[in-house]
Amino acid sequence: MRTIHDVPSLVKSERAILIGLLTPDMDAALFDVDLQEMEMLCTTAGAVVVKRIVQKRPRVEAATYLGGGKIHDLAREMAELSCATLVIDAELSPSQVRNIEEVVEGKVVDRNQVILDIFAKHARTNEARIQVELAQLRTLYPRLTRAWTHFSQQVGGIGTRGPGEKQLEVDRRLVQKKIGDLQARLKKVESGGQTQRKSREEIYKVTLVGYTNVGKSSLLNALSGAKVLVENKLFATLDTATRRTYIPGVGTVIVSDTVGFIRKLPHHLVASFRSTLEVAREADLLLVMVDASCPWVDQQLATVEAVLSELEADRIPRLLVLNKDDLLIDPFERKKVELAYPSAVFVNAFDKQSVRALKERIAQSVAEHKRESSMTSLISQNTNQIMSEIEPPRP
Repeated sequence: MRTIHDVPSLVKSERAILIGLLTPDMDAALFDVDLQEMEMLCTTAGAVVVKRIVQKRPRVEAATYLGGGKIHDLAREMAELSCATLVIDAELSPSQVRNIEEVVEGKVVDRNQVILDIFAKHARTNEARIQVELAQLRTLYPRLTRAWTHFSQQVGGIGTRGPGEKQLEVDRRLVQKKIGDLQARLKKVESGGQTQRKSREEIYKVTLVGYTNVGKSSLLNALSGAKVLVENKLFATLDTATRRTYIPGVGTVIVSDTVGFIRKLPHHLVASFRSTLEVAREADLLLVMVDASCPWVDQQLATVEAVLSELEADRIPRLLVLNKDDLLIDPFERKKVELAYPSAVFVNAFDKQSVRALKERIAQSVAEHKRESSMTSLISQNTNQIMSEIEPPRP
């Protein structure tokens, strides 16, 4: 029996050609960074990119995304290089995928499918697996065809099909039912997580958020002495890791890691992983992390800000952390970054002195939080006292 994971995805050592479409309205340098990032995504998913291609066109082709002539060229190159897979750095419509596949006679995978495939491989907890499958179903629902008859084996019997109902309609109804079941299961898992978080309400909460592969897990380990999985891969961490740590002069605080963000992150992935990212909304302080050595710090920050805004966590106090500062070897480049982000903390997760400096900044934030909380409490008490002393007007 086939499962939802049998949809087009990348497998280990699969040979693939990667192509991106550059139009005049795009930033060429940023486009190149995105394409490099896409190649790294493919590698993380287990594929081998044997060739990277850029097509320049004035606009996107509605039916096939790429130009018709280029697709025929790709078909020949795939045959010559023994590649059965074409990866396109874009979010394609179901019809575009089908139209391209008809020409290249191979598998066509878009950006969303690669990211979903990585998420499926890295999901370790029950919550993450449910979230991944939910995101997969939301992505694949509009791509259903008559070939999806495997869903009919999950539920069946008398009364499951109406008169004259097509198999495609049955498949869609079954997928909708599966989505509903997963949402219900996720809700139960979320309620358990909320209970755990309520038990920690009185403790100051710090949450690490930021671009993928900027070293959030490494910094969590450095701050708390934990041994959270650290890998030089995109989306190595999908599950929220929460640890207690001691901050001198403050006491115990809770530090949580979150799934990394990425440019052009599919909206439905944010929706599916909303419960995992809930720790960001409940934090007292967000450590917004980016790679100090990356020439596209502004774009990384813009991506993080966009996701935080979508999560309604953009008003929470934050501290900008520029990790991997040991890679800023050029003094001129370092000075330029320091001037651009004067309030940021430069950190190397493997350098104890810089980690201590970060803890001192966290301690300052905790002290400020306590002062504001005390002031708010005092104002509330005085207001209540004044209101109680005011006699209600006589009729």
